[in-house]
Amino acid sequence: MKFIGFQNAKSLILISLALTSLSGCVTSTIQAVREANTGMQTDDAIVVLGRRSRPTNSETELDFVSCVAKGVTNGANGLSVVSEGDFMDAMFPWFEPRTAPANTQDLPELLTQPLLAARLEEIGLRYVVWVEGSTQRTESGGSMTCSITAGGGGCFGFLSWENDSNYEASIWDIKTGTTAGRVASEAVGTSYMPAIVVPIPIIARVRKQACTSLSTQLKTFLRGDA
Repeated sequence: MKFIGFQNAKSLILISLALTSLSGCVTSTIQAVREANTGMQTDDAIVVLGRRSRPTNSETELDFVSCVAKGVTNGANGLSVVSEGDFMDAMFPWFEPRTAPANTQDLPELLTQPLLAARLEEIGLRYVVWVEGSTQRTESGGSMTCSITAGGGGCFGFLSWENDSNYEASIWDIKTGTTAGRVASEAVGTSYMPAIVVPIPIIARVRKQACTSLSTQLKTFLRGDA
C-alpha cells in the first residue's frame, strides 16, 4: 500500500467529517386507534413507562422511554409529565419489576387498591402511557478489509445494514379505568459505511425518528385533538 501524503490525508479527513454529518434514509409511519375520548386539564399529568420486567428480550429500551417522555413535554403544546423515577418512588412497591403489571390489561385489578388510587390522585396523574417495542437490525450486507503496513494503512469496502424501530404506546385513563387507545410508530432506515482508506459511517437515525413521531402523535391524542 502506498504512503498517503499530508495533503491527501488532510483532504480525506475533511471529506470524512463532511460525510459523517449525513444520515441514511429513514421512512416512518404512525397509526392511532382511539377507544375513548381524551383531554387534559391544567393540573393533569401523565407518566410514560416501559416494560418493567427487566431484563428480558422484549423490554423497551430505557433511553427510548426517556426520549418519548421528553418529547411529550417539549414544545408549545407540551404536557405535564411525571418522571418515571418520581412515579416509581410514589407508587412503591406496586410498580417495582417484581410486582409491576406486565401490560395495561393488568392495571384494572391493580387500581382497585384504595391506597394506590389515592396516591395516583395525589400526584395528579390522569394517564399512564405504556410503551412497548424495540429497535432491531433486520438486514446487513457487504464487506470491508482493513490493513496496516510500514508505509501506512487503510480500509477498503462497503457495508450496509437496515434497522427497524417498532413501538406501540397504550394509553390508560386513570379516571375512567379504561384504555383510551393506542399509538404506534415505526421507522425503517438503511445505514451505510463506504471505505476508501477511511471508513465513513452514514447512519440512519431510525430510533430517533420513531421517538419524534410517537411523541408528537401522543400529544395530539392525549389533548383530544385527533
